[in-house]
Amino acid sequence: MPLALFATLVAPGPTVTARDLEDTAPLVDLLQVLFQGREIFAIEATRGSQRVVRLEIGERVRWHDARGKVAVVLTDRRILAVATISASWQSERFRAGERHPAAATLGDRVALILTNKRAIGFDGGSGNLVESDLGPRESVLLSRVGENVAVAVTTRRALGISPFVGGFFPVKLDVGEDIESLSTAANLATLSTSRRLLTFRANTGSWEERRLGLH
Repeated sequence: MPLALFATLVAPGPTVTARDLEDTAPLVDLLQVLFQGREIFAIEATRGSQRVVRLEIGERVRWHDARGKVAVVLTDRRILAVATISASWQSERFRAGERHPAAATLGDRVALILTNKRAIGFDGGSGNLVESDLGPRESVLLSRVGENVAVAVTTRRALGISPFVGGFFPVKLDVGEDIESLSTAANLATLSTSRRLLTFRANTGSWEERRLGLH
């Protein structure tokens, strides 16, 4: 039985112009994170502009990194994120009983932070943190990040994030659908299951499926 044609599962977002997609090749690092006492500086390379956030009394930095146009700092209390487009650092507090992640995963324009309660993404195109709560008995199975795309796969769904279209974009997994592999390129991610090929495209924020025929 032949493979079915691709079908879009999530309606495409706004049209993305050529300007939106300029310089989509891997970027040099355009942000540097520096620490001075209780202040954290993000210094932007091209204009030399600075964004500063102050640690709370007793707050400790556990991890930090910068790549391309985004930077993330994890403390024992918060997630701090900034992009070259940001006017200020974005902040999200950890919840009671939430296991703190050891690290975030960064692309050139996106970042992904996973806990036992949430998938938290950072969209470097708008400079916003976004989140999706994990349901009861839902857990993350695997995740991948490319230059402009990040995907987390849970026991129930796959979540994609793009810097060109804001927010998390989910696609539901069928009962009994086994995950086989997840791979990313600069602007797309492909999830292979026992029943489908699912492709997330960064420029539209849409999932497309190709259903496999029965053998």
